[in-house]
Amino acid sequence: MTHTQSHPARSLAPSFRVFFAAMSLAMVLLPAGLAGSSVAADEPAAFVGNWALTIPGGGAGWLGIETKDGELRGSILWGGGSVVPVESVKVDGDKLIVTRIREVKRKDKAGKETTAAITTTITGKVSGDQMDLSIVTANEKGKAMGEAAEFSGRRIRPVPAAPDLSKVEFGEPIMLFNGKDLSGWQVMNPDLPSGWVVEDGVLVNRAPQEEGGRHKRYSNLRTEREFEDFNLTLETRVPKNGNSGIYLRGIYEVQVADTIDQPLDSHNMGAIYSRIGPTVAAERPAGQWQTFDITLVDRHVTVVLNGKKIIDNQPLQGVTGGALRSDEFRPGPIYLQGDHTSVDYRNMVLRPVVK
Repeated sequence: MTHTQSHPARSLAPSFRVFFAAMSLAMVLLPAGLAGSSVAADEPAAFVGNWALTIPGGGAGWLGIETKDGELRGSILWGGGSVVPVESVKVDGDKLIVTRIREVKRKDKAGKETTAAITTTITGKVSGDQMDLSIVTANEKGKAMGEAAEFSGRRIRPVPAAPDLSKVEFGEPIMLFNGKDLSGWQVMNPDLPSGWVVEDGVLVNRAPQEEGGRHKRYSNLRTEREFEDFNLTLETRVPKNGNSGIYLRGIYEVQVADTIDQPLDSHNMGAIYSRIGPTVAAERPAGQWQTFDITLVDRHVTVVLNGKKIIDNQPLQGVTGGALRSDEFRPGPIYLQGDHTSVDYRNMVLRPVVK
């Protein structure tokens, strides 16, 4: 704490004594929660930070606003996919205006593929830790595509300091998969076909695709139980070009994919999808069993892949694409992604944090 030298009140001129008295009275009369606040709703700083979004339709999203080189910058996650930068961020009075431009491929009547620029504009107003938002989408000619949709955001508390994992106590191990049947698990998308079966003690997802055909979606699978912080160990096996994911608490995806010999990237095997990349490449070739040792504590994650630590107690700034919800402070399930390709899992053991 910094201390400053105080001066007796009699050393101040009468006009200054009146000024300071008025200011003190004003601070007392401010509504609760505003006294001492240096950020007004119409200042850019009111919008800076990470926001958990509940997007139209109830899906999970995320918006990050920061100041860099004197300018507002932004990144967004909209339901699925990756965290991506936005085109522009500005504040107009008490409104935040975020613009994102996406290129969409289309085919004309002759079957020729063309690219169109689709612009989405998000407008938000802050009230404390809440933000009311709306989104409008326009085509390449600037014409609105449908009605504006309203949704909401909530400011995410800053991530705490990294925990000392040597002092964390874990409870008794919980066998998530019994090696016999799907007891303790449930499909997440009952309207989609499920490829999840048990074969020879292995939890198998069979998701065949027609060569050259449109991708056929399959259901994801989740535990019936929900968890907070924990250590999770398991083995997985992905086929050539395989793609799956392990969702911690249903909101943070640990990537499971055939990425052997690929440059380090936040979409590689063991990464926190599109957020935290591995520091070293530790994946094995497709078709081989691979081991995971994953620890989630206080919004920090550690990932050990095939005996090598590839993510070391790193902070999680928000959910990843495909999250069940944007709330990072609720317990949630372990869920396995089955809608991309076939994949195998076995020996899944979770130890919850008890202290």
